[in-house]
Formats: sequence, structure tokens, C-alpha cells
Amino acid sequence: MVGFIFPGQGSQAVGMARDLYEGSAGARALLDELAAAADFPLLRLMFEGPTEELTRTENAQPALLAHSAAAHLLLREAGVTPDAVAGHSLGEYSALVAAGCLPALEALKLVRLRGLCMAAAGREVGGRMAAVLGLEAAALEQAIAPAREVGVVVLANHNAPGQIVISGDEPAVKRASELASEAGAKRVLPLNVSGAFHSPLMAPAAQKLGAALTATVFTDATVPLVSNVDAAARTEADDIRAALLSQLTSAVRWEQCLARLLELGVTDFVEVGPGTVLANMLKRSTPAARVHGAGALDSIQAAIAALQG
Repeated sequence: MVGFIFPGQGSQAVGMARDLYEGSAGARALLDELAAAADFPLLRLMFEGPTEELTRTENAQPALLAHSAAAHLLLREAGVTPDAVAGHSLGEYSALVAAGCLPALEALKLVRLRGLCMAAAGREVGGRMAAVLGLEAAALEQAIAPAREVGVVVLANHNAPGQIVISGDEPAVKRASELASEAGAKRVLPLNVSGAFHSPLMAPAAQKLGAALTATVFTDATVPLVSNVDAAARTEADDIRAALLSQLTSAVRWEQCLARLLELGVTDFVEVGPGTVLANMLKRSTPAARVHGAGALDSIQAAIAALQG
């Protein structure tokens, strides 16, 4: 079985999807359609940058969705389709496209709004995130508990064994980072993000995005979509929308999502979109898993050859 996994914010890079645009008529048509609907210079930022502008939350999210949607189109044109899908945070919206829940154009509108709302929440309430390496979830949860005396701090991303991101109020995250180091964390790395994503501090963004999600027509998934919030495999449109409604303020249980894909029978994972972030996480949790990149044109062609061989 084949599982498609879709990257989230942080995998963007100047030049992304340019080779797809130049090498595939289908990808060019899709990217042109998405760019025409965008309220900012989507393709210029993707192809030319500058990096600082592309990296802004409200720009990076639609750029990543556009790249992933174009890469998925090339796989689909070659007859390579998933048996199950999942996406990391923002990537869950790309997974919706692959599962037939939403057209790419509707997904692009949602993630543009999502990025704008998240950036606004970051400006309004502040917050920060930090990656903690070398502690498991239970030990980290126990270690950082005293930091909640100075503010909100939660385990936000369960990425891989010993790789967890914390998120919350700046003083609380700073104190939690110190406590994690004292408890034996190998490294604690502040992340360059514009807010406390996947924490209660995203409530204002979740409220605004929730109204748009409720107004959007979802179609039942053609294959199981494994949700970030609880790693449950869903196919019914209303269930998928309900899980998305809580995604911004809930933890991304990515390690559990990968485990659920394995339980479903997935043997080959395809990272559809730019970068190798998810492949690296998967190799940490399941070293024997077969992973195929599908971001650049040559990697997509190699994935197609491997999966059809």
C-alpha cells in the first residue's frame, strides 16, 4: 500500500516548483490557476523570493499547498495514487486535495486565510515555539509543568521519538526550555515562527478559520485521511471538517499519524511536496520504512518508476 504524506510550514524554499512549472503542462496549468486566484504574487515568491517574504506564514502556506498539489497532479497523471494520506499541520490541507475532499483552488483559499489568521494571532497575543530533542513526551510533560506558573506552554508537535515541539507564551516557553535542558534534553532550539502555533494562543485564528471551514463544501474522502489531532483515519466529510476545526489549537500527533498509516498497511511512503523533513522524521520512527521523495521533477519521476516497477 502507498501512503502520501504532505509537508508543512518550514519546507518552503525559493525556486520551489519551478521545474514542475517548466516541465509539465498539467502542473503549469494548475499553478497558473492557483496564482490567478491568489491575492498576492504567488508564483513570483515561489520562484524568485525573496526568502524573507516567502517565509512569512501567510505566504508560505499557500506556496506549500500549490507545490504539493502540482506534485500530486504529476503522480496522479502517471497513475500513482495513494491508499491513505496524511499531512503535517498545513500539509493536512494538501492531503485533503489528494483525498478528493477539496479542489486545490478551495484549499488554497483556506490556507491563505489560515496563514493570515495565524500571523495576526501571533501579532496580537505573541508566543513562541521551541524544538526539544532527546526527551520523550511523558518526561518532557513532567519537566515543563512548573513553567505553566508563568504562562501557557504545551506539547504542540509530536514529530518523532525524542523530537517534540513546545508552544505557548514567550516567558513560559523560555522557562520550559530551561527545565527541559535540566531534565536531560540534548538540545532545545527556538523556532523562527510568527506565533505559538498548535496551542491555545491560536484560539483567535481558529475562530476566524472555523467560520470559513464551516462554510466550505467538503466531499467524502476517496481514501482514509489520518488527522493530526488524534491520528484517526477518517473518510466522512463532516468528520474531517470537525477535526480540522480543532487543529490550530491542538497538538500535531505526527508520530502517531505515521503509526496509524503503518497499521492501515502502508508500506511505501511518498513525501509529496518540497523538502525531506517528513522523510527524515519517518526514518527516525520507522528506519525500515520505504520512503520516496516527490517534490522536484526528477524525484517525482523516480518515485513513479519505483512504485510502478
